[in-house]
Amino acid sequence: MARALGLPALRRGLPEVVSGQELLDRPVRWVHAGEAPNIAALLKGGELLLTTGLGVGPRPAEQRAFVRRLAERGIAALVVELGARFRTLPGPVVDTARSCGLPLVQLHREVPFVTVTEEIHTEIVNEHYALLRQADVVHRQATEVLLRGGGVPEILRHFAAFAANPVFLETPGGQLLYAAGPGGTAPAGAADPLQVWEGLRAPRAAERPEPPTGSVLADIPGGGPGPGAVRARLTVLPVAGPLGPVHRIAAERTADLLAVVLLRARQEEELAARGRGDFLTELAEGRIEASDAPAQARVLGFRPGPGGPLLPVVTRLVEDPRPLAGGGESWAALAHAVQEELAGVGVPVLLGVRLPEGRVPLLAGLRDASERSAVAERIAAALRAGVERAWPDRAGARPPVVVAGLAVGWNAAGAELRHAAEAANAACGPPPDRGWYDVRSLDVDLLLWRLREHGDLAAFVDRVIGPLLAHDRTARPPLVPTLETYLRHAGRKAETARALHLNRQTLYDRLARIASLLGSDLEDPQTVLALGVALQALRRVR
Repeated sequence: MARALGLPALRRGLPEVVSGQELLDRPVRWVHAGEAPNIAALLKGGELLLTTGLGVGPRPAEQRAFVRRLAERGIAALVVELGARFRTLPGPVVDTARSCGLPLVQLHREVPFVTVTEEIHTEIVNEHYALLRQADVVHRQATEVLLRGGGVPEILRHFAAFAANPVFLETPGGQLLYAAGPGGTAPAGAADPLQVWEGLRAPRAAERPEPPTGSVLADIPGGGPGPGAVRARLTVLPVAGPLGPVHRIAAERTADLLAVVLLRARQEEELAARGRGDFLTELAEGRIEASDAPAQARVLGFRPGPGGPLLPVVTRLVEDPRPLAGGGESWAALAHAVQEELAGVGVPVLLGVRLPEGRVPLLAGLRDASERSAVAERIAAALRAGVERAWPDRAGARPPVVVAGLAVGWNAAGAELRHAAEAANAACGPPPDRGWYDVRSLDVDLLLWRLREHGDLAAFVDRVIGPLLAHDRTARPPLVPTLETYLRHAGRKAETARALHLNRQTLYDRLARIASLLGSDLEDPQTVLALGVALQALRRVR
């Protein structure tokens, strides 16, 4: 505002600051001239308002309300030209401007408002253009860094040197990825800029506090809807000096460049994951000779210990992968998240993705076959964590099915991968007692899954448990859950009663009713076998 008063057009009006002399450092966003009483409703804030006072109103209450509404709107200053409406500014106008902290200027000589507007707007545009040119230089230099092979750390270091302040890259959830100071870059866990970060943010009580006033923030777009709309956030803290508009513009330009870098890295990662998935699929389908597989796996980065067995694991992610098959960004995020989680498993892992089938196959290198259960448990936990990180809106509703094959050598790895993949398709959901299936526990499910479209399977179910199903359609309580629980506890009635929260007599009555409906002896081993198979097959024919 002080610069605006020093321009020739306003100087010719002999401006006198009546109130707010200490507030003349306010930025002027735009200039507006008007005489309407409700002029405040037409403003957005930051304007220098030129008026002759015709809309101020004749009564003190109207004058106070006029000034108060302008102050509430947040204009930069009110400039009143004396003569047409007022010879001197009314007391209510001056008093209200002072009480509201609004700069008030009176012009003692008539000036063309259009000349004032043109002159100030020219200054605003020229200043903005200068900022854009300066930010463009920074963007061009950062692009050159990228073309020379630099990545995220180098770009952040370049921007930190320009801003002369520390720069940080964090995830949308607030996890710090990189910290760069004017003198260098450090991954999360290093010193200097990170100490600044912790020192400024730690005292705040919020779980994810906002940076201090004067910081510059810029979202790095992810190109997807919802959570994928923002991939990361660039933050510049005003530690060594204040940050101005040019830093904000340069941060936005740098954020766009970082989005390209991260997208390229993610695409490369997705292509690599697809390539590993294709290798594992071809191995499972017998299109790669067992003698050639180790060398091809080494090219893909998989180097298990010499002589140790391999553990094939297959994860089925969703019931119907078709809605996700075209979402490359979503699958890239999954591959990245799962790979990071698997890094903590402690064994070599070759991970792939298969988009059409909605599967994640992998091979893990074991030191000894005795590690199979422990490693399978850790891999299953890592896979679930990776799915939850990449697809937070899907993982809870559709937990992944993880199937671990037998520990084998390269000569049998392909067949065991294929078997695990088919078993994953056959599983009716995650196991209730732990996070993964032993492939051997799914042999019956796999057999029934292969027969799912055969008419004899539905006929078998109807013949064995048809009367029980008919009862449950019309009567209460349903008896199928009682039979399932009874068989799951191997006919032990006390355990069955506890699991169903029934007293023993009620359970005996229900079991007698089931035996009567089916005309079967529930103690006969062959009958129990047929009933168990029929109940499992029921999930396939419904």
